[in-house]
Amino acid sequence: MLTHLSRLTLGVTLVSAFALGLAPRPALADPYSLPIASSGPVILPPVADDGTIAARQLAAQVGLAQFTAPGWRPGLLRHVVMFRYKSGTTAAMRAEITMRFLRLAEDSRRPDGSHPVRSIEMGVQNSGEGADAGLQQAFIVTFASEGDRNFYVGKPVIMDPAWFDPAHEAFKSFAAPSIEKVIVFDFNVLATASRAPSGHGEKARHSQTRR
Repeated sequence: MLTHLSRLTLGVTLVSAFALGLAPRPALADPYSLPIASSGPVILPPVADDGTIAARQLAAQVGLAQFTAPGWRPGLLRHVVMFRYKSGTTAAMRAEITMRFLRLAEDSRRPDGSHPVRSIEMGVQNSGEGADAGLQQAFIVTFASEGDRNFYVGKPVIMDPAWFDPAHEAFKSFAAPSIEKVIVFDFNVLATASRAPSGHGEKARHSQTRR
């Protein structure tokens, strides 16, 4: 479990790296020229997760063209990724991984040049509840449809490189040797709640997204 000091150190390291000129560099001109396995191939374990199996079956049923299309199952979708780094991972490598992840907002592109990623947010763990499971850093990637998410994520659901994002695959290959644990949680935004604007009392507003 991370101590408060180690959490603070990670946050300060990342912020300092950006302040020293390591902020996200301009997007690569052509992500389709990136090597998909820049640091060697990522060895995937045998698929045992029911969600992966179900997604593969759906992709086979509807076809990869439809499964990865921008209009496939439209609606706001969050892709949450959380990392725990290996003990030997340097601060510089963490900063580089962070910047490469954030640059995917621009580098991730379809063959026609369109961007499947709507936005990427990043932060480091600072909860005092003791339920972080040792995870140190989180990213939230937002998509406008499941098709955009499917194209971006690719493996282990989609194994044909003609139908997944080469920039994201290159990032995974680069970051994998430094990551000890990854948690991924995707969800469609089905409902939201917010407080009413000032002057309208304390009543909360709720909305539900119909799909």
